[in-house]
Amino acid sequence: MDQKNLDIYGSEPIPWSRALKELEAASRKPSGEAAAHKTWWLATVRPDERPHVAGVGALWADGRLYFTSGAGTRKSRNLAVNPNCVISVALSGLDLVVEGTAHLVTDEPTLRRLAELYNAQGWPASVSDGALTADYSAPSAGPAPWNLYVMTPSTAFGVATAEPFGATRWRFEPSRVESLQFKT
Repeated sequence: MDQKNLDIYGSEPIPWSRALKELEAASRKPSGEAAAHKTWWLATVRPDERPHVAGVGALWADGRLYFTSGAGTRKSRNLAVNPNCVISVALSGLDLVVEGTAHLVTDEPTLRRLAELYNAQGWPASVSDGALTADYSAPSAGPAPWNLYVMTPSTAFGVATAEPFGATRWRFEPSRVESLQFKT
């Protein structure tokens, strides 16, 4: 991983472990507590090269971001043409922007595992015909079923909103995605 300090005020670089800790915390519901609401923003590129941004239901698992989208939505149609995208989220004490490529997930074991993770967050997803379904989803998701996408990060930017402050860019080697996972 290549790390660059972007802070102009003398702060130390933000360690990737801080971003990972917050990504993992945002992707699990603490036992006995209500899930904290996080809005994850997905930016894609339209065929005419104009940007498109929409909220998505995202989770961090296995060093990658997963998110859902209806097949007929603008974001899914954009990804079918150009898999490059950006996901951003305000985490606890850290604003994070992650660039990468997204691909449709169709294998049953991954779909089932992610449905379980979404269930743990409070969204009662299940797997049906190679996609996720539930009694409800976000209004912007389009009608069920919802495709599951996996985003492999290439670059991330973090700006701390709590002490210790700082701003950092991380670049990841595509063949070393496992290095994105937090090891305790």
